Amino acid sequence: MKLGFIGTGNMASAIMGGIIKNQIIPAEEIIGSDLSSAGRIRIKEQFGIHVTDSNREVVKKAEVIVLSVKPQFYANVIKEIREDVKDSQIIITIAPGKTLSWLSEQFGKAIKIVRTMPNTPAMVSAGMTAACPNEHLTKEETSYVCSLLESFSKVEIVPEHLMDVVVSVSGSSPAYVFMFIEAMADAAVSGGMSRAQAYEFAAQAVLGSAKMVLDTGKHPGELKDMVCSPAGTTIEAVRTLEERGFRSAVFEAMKVCEELSRSM
Repeated sequence: MKLGFIGTGNMASAIMGGIIKNQIIPAEEIIGSDLSSAGRIRIKEQFGIHVTDSNREVVKKAEVIVLSVKPQFYANVIKEIREDVKDSQIIITIAPGKTLSWLSEQFGKAIKIVRTMPNTPAMVSAGMTAACPNEHLTKEETSYVCSLLESFSKVEIVPEHLMDVVVSVSGSSPAYVFMFIEAMADAAVSGGMSRAQAYEFAAQAVLGSAKMVLDTGKHPGELKDMVCSPAGTTIEAVRTLEERGFRSAVFEAMKVCEELSRSM
């Protein structure tokens, strides 16, 4: 097996879905473990991969292993599998707060680890992932891991001290954006628009605005100014958002997220 997953939840599904869809690794070369029989059935029916209830079996069969369990389970899972991990294998982690130093200490030996932070838009092949390899990977191995990650998201190599910032700016931020879309849609519904249509208008506005930032290279403030006509409706809406502390609330929420990630 070329690729193994310990844990087959939403993020694991997004990752393996992108890899299989883009023909990076075929389903028959992927194995996933899940303690839940329902989880194993779901993932096998969805992607056609091999499944097992044994984490150790995944480690014994796969060349690259993705630890896709919740952060609070990392210590126990690593303790279970560490004797089976070989120095030729690559471990990919997706847990906030679990540093390369902590991970190496848990494994108790020199192994190849890539710390990553993807986000849920990976489920629609529109994710953003930060990757930080340790010193044991070659450039070729790092490039290979990036090719796996690029099947479902954009990828940037970042220094490890920025990983907690990544958690706040992209890992957790889809939740903030969903709240923003929901609030805009609620306001539209209060104005008489149907719920379904309100979500479509609000979501498309966010999608299009983000694409303008990425495609034009213009500063977000400049793009905002393009919409704000003198004495117009938009500048009044912006004034109200500023009055209610919109930017400050986003700023402070992200700093809380960053600090919590750092302490996990």
